Amino acid sequence: MNLHLTLAVVTGSVAGLGVFLVIRELVPATPALGPALRRLHQPPGARVGPADRRLEWLTGLARWLRPPHRQLALLDRTPEQYALSLLLSALVGLAGPALLSVTLFTVGVSLPLAVPVLGSLGLALLCALVAHRAVLARADAARDEFRQAVCTYLDLVALQLSAAHGPVQSLERAAAICEGWVFDRISEALRMAQMQMHSPWDELRDLADRIGIPELGDVGAIMRSSGSEGAQVHETLRSRADSLRDQIRTDNLARAEGVTSRLDIPGALLVFVLLGFAIYPFLARL
Repeated sequence: MNLHLTLAVVTGSVAGLGVFLVIRELVPATPALGPALRRLHQPPGARVGPADRRLEWLTGLARWLRPPHRQLALLDRTPEQYALSLLLSALVGLAGPALLSVTLFTVGVSLPLAVPVLGSLGLALLCALVAHRAVLARADAARDEFRQAVCTYLDLVALQLSAAHGPVQSLERAAAICEGWVFDRISEALRMAQMQMHSPWDELRDLADRIGIPELGDVGAIMRSSGSEGAQVHETLRSRADSLRDQIRTDNLARAEGVTSRLDIPGALLVFVLLGFAIYPFLARL
């Protein structure tokens, strides 16, 4: 009886902690000015504030989990948010079998202690793995969308250059024409380059390295020659956009062929099943 009571108390505590963390993340918080300013310019030797001290355990957990930094940067998420999502998923998986065991105990069904313990650990690991795979899947979808948007951005920059605008102005005007999260990220990078007095093509290259989109770095490399050497690069931009579209089309075709090849396996199994139904009467007469 004491064992089941202890199990019920631990299960309730874990479930309550998970609900508290979920509600804490859903409640809107007051925007902090300090982190926003540090994103623009990180002062050397900056002191750690009280808010940073409260999140030190989450930062340590994120460092231990070794999060995919490029995928998180592409999704505009921090390693702390990634660690918290995995922790919440694991807590949900941990509480599920324990709650089920307590429910069964209340109706008179008693299970061995190893069943809820091993079930909770296994489901917690599975939920954390599913959350990790969900982040990777979202990053892959966002990468495809970003590459398609870069094709449009290349054409727009080429049009702005053909209209006798300067390199910097062409980059800014092309990013301001379209809407969407991709062009918002590009506009933010150009705005940070202007505020920090950096060249915009270097800022685009840094953004491309940070999020793992080398096609965006090609824009910066092409525009660097236009800004430093005064070269006419609008034809180069158009040809790069065409080659990128061909590459995206080839990748989509290869992905479609892979899906089609996987669909051949159920078809082959179905043929064997139908063959079994066809020859069964003859085998039954033997």
